[in-house]
Amino acid sequence: MKKLYIIRHTKKENEDLNQDDYDRELSEEGIEEAKKIAIKFAKKKPNIDLIVSSPAKRTRQTAEIFAEILNYNKSIMLNEVLYMAFVNELLETISYTYDTVDSMIIVGHNPSLTALAITLVGFKEKFEMGAIMEIEFDCNSWINISKENAKLINYTLSN
Repeated sequence: MKKLYIIRHTKKENEDLNQDDYDRELSEEGIEEAKKIAIKFAKKKPNIDLIVSSPAKRTRQTAEIFAEILNYNKSIMLNEVLYMAFVNELLETISYTYDTVDSMIIVGHNPSLTALAITLVGFKEKFEMGAIMEIEFDCNSWINISKENAKLINYTLSN
């Protein structure tokens, strides 16, 4: 059994024409929201083997907040592919994860995460900021994940 948690970053700073989107940080509200969501998530006592994040500032901040609250003391894997990713690139990133990892978090962006949720579990909504989706795969290797062995366990909104 493999478990995937998909997390979309929380509220970001307002757009600044002099700043690249990649460098936009979480707003103060977004930081507080990420902390609240991470605390709520930690109460479920998930055993996380790996956190993978887009290296964009807001996703990195979100991943770092989750790592701290979950007492995750390993490195957060930053994967450039997760920024502006096509769904096949997300699936490839997940599929090439070592099988010693049973439970992983991916922190990313829309519209990529919505496309991933549609592809894996037929999700019919927009993946909201700060939301967490929990998917279980009935297989022993990430290379074998598919819509056929995926089961949506939970989709939690930030508020």
